[in-house]
Amino acid sequence: MKKFISLLAVILFFSVSAEVVLADCVNIQSGTLVDSAGNTIQTGYDQFGYNYQAHKFNGTYDGSDRVLDGTYWGDTADYVDDKLMMKWNDAWLSNKDCDGDGKLDRHFGHSSYIDSGAWLTNNVEGDYYDADGNECHYTYFVKIVAVSATDVLVGGIWHDESGVEIGPEIWGQFAIIQSVYNDPCGGSHGVEYLSPARPGLGNRED
Repeated sequence: MKKFISLLAVILFFSVSAEVVLADCVNIQSGTLVDSAGNTIQTGYDQFGYNYQAHKFNGTYDGSDRVLDGTYWGDTADYVDDKLMMKWNDAWLSNKDCDGDGKLDRHFGHSSYIDSGAWLTNNVEGDYYDADGNECHYTYFVKIVAVSATDVLVGGIWHDESGVEIGPEIWGQFAIIQSVYNDPCGGSHGVEYLSPARPGLGNRED
């Protein structure tokens, strides 16, 4: 059995946005925006698999930490070369700098991700060998959303102000609203979790 959830790789290289709005926002095409390591952000897909303009990542865990060294943040486990695709909206990580710090904005206009409407999806696909030496194939999909200030965390599960379950807590300010895991070797097939409150991404901020 094998399953992994991608960490916040798409935002780890950018500073938190201030709430000061400038008259003009700077886009990636300007060639002046950088990540926290000082690397210039480019349009289209970069060598790691990120396309910040399109709010997408298409690569492997190895590339998602923006260091192609055969590891994921130093971890050399089997999943490192598994295929990972991520999509996110502007509230999660923008493709512009509107606060003047020279980096892409995240949760712009908010002091945190709370109430930002941010969302992220992960698609993971890979292979591994089970205890009997059989080669196994798995797929995993997850939707993650930022919670609201009125939501309440009870026993590791976020609920809305009416008491309706949103989903399991992850990374403090977020909830899992859907997960789908298929791993025939491990006996997993289909939907693991579906939020009773709102499993879709519709009407959230783009």
